[in-house]
Amino acid sequence: MLWRPLPAVSVTMSMHSSAPDYQLSVAPMMDWTDRHCRFFHRLIAPRARLYTEMITTGAILHGDLHRLLDFNPQEHPVALQLGGSEPSDLAHSARIGAQWGYDEINLNCGCPSERVQRGAFGACLMREPQLVADCVKAMQDAVEIPVTVKHRIGVDDQQQYSFVRDFVGALYEAGCRVFLVHARSAILKGLSPKENRDIPPLRMPVVRQLKQDFPDAVMVANGGIQTLAQVRSLMSPQDDLPAVDGVMLGRAAYHDPWLLRDIEADLVGDSAALPERREDVLPMLEQYFEHQQAHGVAGHTMTRHWHGLFHGQPGARRWRREICTGRIGPQRLYEQFSQQAAELS
Repeated sequence: MLWRPLPAVSVTMSMHSSAPDYQLSVAPMMDWTDRHCRFFHRLIAPRARLYTEMITTGAILHGDLHRLLDFNPQEHPVALQLGGSEPSDLAHSARIGAQWGYDEINLNCGCPSERVQRGAFGACLMREPQLVADCVKAMQDAVEIPVTVKHRIGVDDQQQYSFVRDFVGALYEAGCRVFLVHARSAILKGLSPKENRDIPPLRMPVVRQLKQDFPDAVMVANGGIQTLAQVRSLMSPQDDLPAVDGVMLGRAAYHDPWLLRDIEADLVGDSAALPERREDVLPMLEQYFEHQQAHGVAGHTMTRHWHGLFHGQPGARRWRREICTGRIGPQRLYEQFSQQAAELS
């Protein structure tokens, strides 16, 4: 190990799954899914698979590894998402990630941003399936943990199913068995990253078709999933096409994290390890908040990710406004709100 983790926060939930499970995942999101966000999601969904923000190979090979890679042991299972296109650099970075304790290495082949395009990786890599296959093989040779790929279903005018089928086929031949499929094409010229999340139409049947054509591979559907009903539909056969193996939530999980709890309860059918009420996660969040502050972490850098805990509940707007300041811990803030409500009643 290159890193000796900080002492774990004491919690009562069982938070580590020894077997890879892709039924429910939280997508890697730049500026959002940092370690403080992932710890919060872990409290709500003990079995969900969590992903880091995309980290480039250049940052890992030349940057501050503790700042980039440190995580709380209770985040397991947690995957490191890499951005890059040079097989040797990716292999080196994957090896560092495995030594750091990550459970999976994921290659980003879906980001459409101009900065990523200038680096010749992200979604534009889908045009070079053999290069991606070489990258996957190099990482697989470097580590013993799973190497997976997150990708789109098309790029610019290459919208036909054969394009993504051949891309997946090349990686399958290289040994990749887990594909996280954002069911939208990436429009690299003319659309911003935000527009690429909304404007290209969702085509979930493509993910089902990939599962039919590669039955031994794990196909996880990503993109626009916002309700339990959508998850149930995707996890069931439809129109003579098979169910997907799992779902990956993005912004819905960030803005309404309790949705993760409801989906996990439905998928697993056992809510014993899950919090019953939103307030149940506050004591553990408070411990984490105090623990991190004692090691020099600024309060607002943590609490800005916890604003959605009471999404849709009475007082949610006030909670969002106050928790994001990071001036006091989440449990103390909730108790302060409760006391003021009692005094007014």
